[in-house]
Amino acid sequence: MRLILLGLAALLLLIQYPLWLGKGGWLRVWDLDQQVSTAHARNEELKARNAKLNSEVMDLKEGTGAVEERARYELGMIKENEIFVQILEAGSVPPPVAPPAPDKRKP
Repeated sequence: MRLILLGLAALLLLIQYPLWLGKGGWLRVWDLDQQVSTAHARNEELKARNAKLNSEVMDLKEGTGAVEERARYELGMIKENEIFVQILEAGSVPPPVAPPAPDKRKP
């Protein structure tokens, strides 16, 4: 009788092995499911980034507002007859000021 029980226990363990550790086992499925969840989250982040870039491209193609905004913030440009005011923190050194460009319209 003991031999039969040991044989059945061994068969039970042999049947369980592919279920847990085999190619399509639960552990592998769980791992793949985690990878899929991570990939979905990354895809959502990339979709949001792409949508933002797409809207920026559309702004640059269709209007001058985005170009003007970029010129102001990235290049420090100002419009003609516009007054530029810069507020510095206490104790900071002001940046050097470039001399005004000569007016080429006057002879």
